[in-house]
Amino acid sequence: MNQTISIQVESPVCGTQEAWASVPDEPAADERAGLMERCRGLLAERDAVLVAHYYVHPDLQDLAQQTGGLVADSLEMARFGAAQKASTLVVAGVRFMGETAKMLSPDKRVLMPELDATCSLDLGCPAPEFAAWCDAHPDRTVVVYANTSAAVKARADWVVTSSCALDIVSDLHRQGRKILWAPDRHLGGYIQRETGADMLLWQGACIVHEEFKALELELLREQYPGALVLVHPESPAGVIALADVVGSTSQILKAARESDRSTIIVATDTGMFHALQQQNPHKRFIAAPTAGNGATCKSCAHCPWMAMNGLRSLEHALLSGSGEILLDRELGARARRSVQRMLDFTASHKGAQAPGSLVPGLGAA
Repeated sequence: MNQTISIQVESPVCGTQEAWASVPDEPAADERAGLMERCRGLLAERDAVLVAHYYVHPDLQDLAQQTGGLVADSLEMARFGAAQKASTLVVAGVRFMGETAKMLSPDKRVLMPELDATCSLDLGCPAPEFAAWCDAHPDRTVVVYANTSAAVKARADWVVTSSCALDIVSDLHRQGRKILWAPDRHLGGYIQRETGADMLLWQGACIVHEEFKALELELLREQYPGALVLVHPESPAGVIALADVVGSTSQILKAARESDRSTIIVATDTGMFHALQQQNPHKRFIAAPTAGNGATCKSCAHCPWMAMNGLRSLEHALLSGSGEILLDRELGARARRSVQRMLDFTASHKGAQAPGSLVPGLGAA
């Protein structure tokens, strides 16, 4: 039995759109154990590796780790998948993550437990309208966030993640480039404030991170005066201003590990709390508020599309082959070029281990 919820998604061109997410009911304890065991066996039988995002259900995160897969952010999921010998990648996350995995592994089969699991940033940036916007500003370098469709990535000059966006836009700004940025206005605004770059922003937003409330976070900080505040840059500017650390999922995890503070307030999807608690069992993590005192749920920051992923849908995908990502090779190759620019940049600017080194031959596309 699934619960279906309705979500409003705004686009600067298409206005407000309504989308639906079907969130599965939790399996009972005995069913859960059986599902875990069957999925473990099916992954081995199908020569498949499971990569899971930090925001999906803890069962899928645990299963990925137990079976030689990975729990990570979207780009690391795709890079890891490309480096595996397995013929099938199973991506537990949202659709753009599956598409990115297919881009970097065009000869592998890529399955998703829920092909309909999407992203408000992706939905709010339709490729035809985005292309028209780019055509209207031909003098600008087009930089898009990873949370976009393959078609949008194919129209971009650069793809960035929240962990490297500041460095890449700073470098482009130093070169005198003017930026066309999409789709997240909060992340774009943060980068614009930090770099001083000339940026035009597409007016998209993550339905999860946009709900964090600055006033409520300030009150929570007063309640826990010694707490470290970690904020994802997809959050509104007022929330970002209250952060001790602003960063991507991997940067939030790193800050939590390295901090000597025992209480940490986190403004990102609550799916992250599983990994945070695993890595820091003796620290206390508190979810940043998404609502005021009168709300039934004061901290409800969880993506409904990420929540669509479950053990039942994973088993079904492995048994039936449903949820396969199919991507036009020419489109995938064009999108991959903008991803490769990011990989090359981070490799040359971060030294040590090159992020692109896990994807042999990618530059040839």
